Amino acid sequence: MYNLFMANKIPLHVGIIMDGNGRWAALKGLPRSKGHEEGAQSVKSVVEGAKEAGVKYLTLYAFSCENWGRPKAEVNFLMDLLNKTVDDFGSEDNKDVKFIFSGRRTKLPPYLLKKLDNVVLKTAGKKKLTLNLALNYGARQEITDSVNKILSSGKKKITEKDIEANLYNNLPDPDLIIRTSGEERLSNFLLWQSAYSEFYFTQTLWPDFKKEQFKQALEDYAKRERRFGRR
Repeated sequence: MYNLFMANKIPLHVGIIMDGNGRWAALKGLPRSKGHEEGAQSVKSVVEGAKEAGVKYLTLYAFSCENWGRPKAEVNFLMDLLNKTVDDFGSEDNKDVKFIFSGRRTKLPPYLLKKLDNVVLKTAGKKKLTLNLALNYGARQEITDSVNKILSSGKKKITEKDIEANLYNNLPDPDLIIRTSGEERLSNFLLWQSAYSEFYFTQTLWPDFKKEQFKQALEDYAKRERRFGRR
């Protein structure tokens, strides 16, 4: 369980850049698909950890706009794996999870879009945790889409509040962003929303990042003092 030191310092919203599936598989002499499959197990474990800790919003970077450039066989495998994984989000085991997704609907397979929409509808309502899957997502694309939506309404002068109101989902800004695998960059993830986020980078590859590693990230966050540029 999470210690008392953390009791009043649990982040409201955590974003995770899930990185390292391919390297995990390569280190074990396995095909990349095995890394993605084990990564899906990490998703289940981290969702449980978020619920236990009292995190209210969890955004997982599942597939970026740039990921379409990967080999077609790998992309097709990922789409099929996502299709299977989304079923878990709507299962009885996750009845206290509200599922939503962020990203462009274009290019996503119709069968996956149908599944996503069904699970969003099935899990609607106030729940213990809102799980936001960033899928066919890019932060620059999100900001561009927001601005174009505002311009199409005829508005001539755009404010920060206008942009925020037209992002893909109206969620609180992430308090903490975690990236696995040792890389230390955002990779086009929540650029607008992360202006004052705390960052946690770990060498752990995503398939090895489970509930316990998530707890360690939360404990590290709890030790920090956030100033938001005020002092």
